[in-house]
Amino acid sequence: MPEPQNVLAPLTESALFLTLTVRPGGEAATRDLLPELAGMIRSVGFPLPGEALTCVVGIGSSVWDRLFTGPRPKRLHPFREVAGLRHRAPATPGDLFLHLRAKRLYPCFELARRVVGGLGDAVSVADEVAGFRYFDRRDLLGFVDGTENPTGDAAGAAVLVRDDPGFEGGSYLVVQKYVHDLDRWSAMPVEERELAVGRRMLDDIELPDAVKPDDSHVALTTIEDGDGGERKILRDNMPFGSIAHGEYGTFFAGYTADPGVIEEMLSRMFLGDPPGRSDRILQVSTAKTGGLFFVPTLDFLADPPSCPANEGVTRHDR
Repeated sequence: MPEPQNVLAPLTESALFLTLTVRPGGEAATRDLLPELAGMIRSVGFPLPGEALTCVVGIGSSVWDRLFTGPRPKRLHPFREVAGLRHRAPATPGDLFLHLRAKRLYPCFELARRVVGGLGDAVSVADEVAGFRYFDRRDLLGFVDGTENPTGDAAGAAVLVRDDPGFEGGSYLVVQKYVHDLDRWSAMPVEERELAVGRRMLDDIELPDAVKPDDSHVALTTIEDGDGGERKILRDNMPFGSIAHGEYGTFFAGYTADPGVIEEMLSRMFLGDPPGRSDRILQVSTAKTGGLFFVPTLDFLADPPSCPANEGVTRHDR
């Protein structure tokens, strides 16, 4: 299998989530930067080995055919908005996504600055979020995030594509920015918060099935296969916040070999299962962005397919 990007890197103390759009006419410059990315990562990260700097780049559906000739990943499509009776998961612009991780934020910032500087006028920044570790890996709602992440061989099986010739070793990345109403959340009794999430707050133990509500976050985001086994994804979520703007939230970053798993989670969260019983956590958490990207292998980035001759002309998204 070709060498994957560093999607299986351990959780870090800091992260930078950067969403870019490619301007018309910027296709060749964007494609030509991809083989340079590995060198950029080394140039920033090698003198700082203790920072464990990594950068994963994902490519969106709307720009794929503008950048490359030839086939495309078979499950790559635009993020599908989910609109329920009370809550909505919007789809927002994004052609490239950079997921930068390190112990401290400044290596992420420096690498992002160099990448965006190298792209110049070819791209514009659609969204930027700086994430940080919060206490013992808790989100701003007070619960540990990522407890059920797979490890070892199970992580690779859940995340790396194996059934798409030419794209084996790649991964799909779904991202969303959620903003929390912390005042409303803090006013809820702890027991009510635990029922909304489906876990105990203090010790991070999942509530028993007899107690855990069917519309709790844990219940609705547990997806099973035909044999009753749980279909895992790799969450690399991070808290973020701004005191000045009064904005506090969680940036969701989910890696998977099949985006349909996360899409089913979102359908259950926002539409409800059964319909109308949406995720209790959405009472205080509002999705602001949504994007789906394919994360190609290092081999692909080192030698990507050529740009189409008619740059800027896009085939209809599948």
